[in-house]
Amino acid sequence: MEKIISFSRALADSTRWRIVRLVLDDALCVCELADILEMPQSSVSSHVQIIRKAGLLEGEKCEKWTYFQIHRDYRKLIQSLSKFFAESDGAILKTDAKRSIQRLAKRENSCCPGPKTLSVRKRVKP
Repeated sequence: MEKIISFSRALADSTRWRIVRLVLDDALCVCELADILEMPQSSVSSHVQIIRKAGLLEGEKCEKWTYFQIHRDYRKLIQSLSKFFAESDGAILKTDAKRSIQRLAKRENSCCPGPKTLSVRKRVKP
């Protein structure tokens, strides 16, 4: 029963849901998430730890950065939930997706080297 409680808690916050959606397809570090969400890194890090402790994230350490992505065991479930609730959070998630594309385009020239094994989806600019 503890697993479903921590899973539900991880998704029971709008910021955590936004993070989950952002790392569904792209591996991102906390500083990238903070830029996209326009929030302090410390706040984003706290949210990421709740999601991670629920088992929803897999991580890859690259130098001093850790990149997070939804664990492969949860991807289909998160995609289903996302489709089911698509209308209720569409505008915010579209803005997050645009900011994510812009932030990932800057990755080569930023402090973040990018993950080596976790995926980053190839996107076409909108």
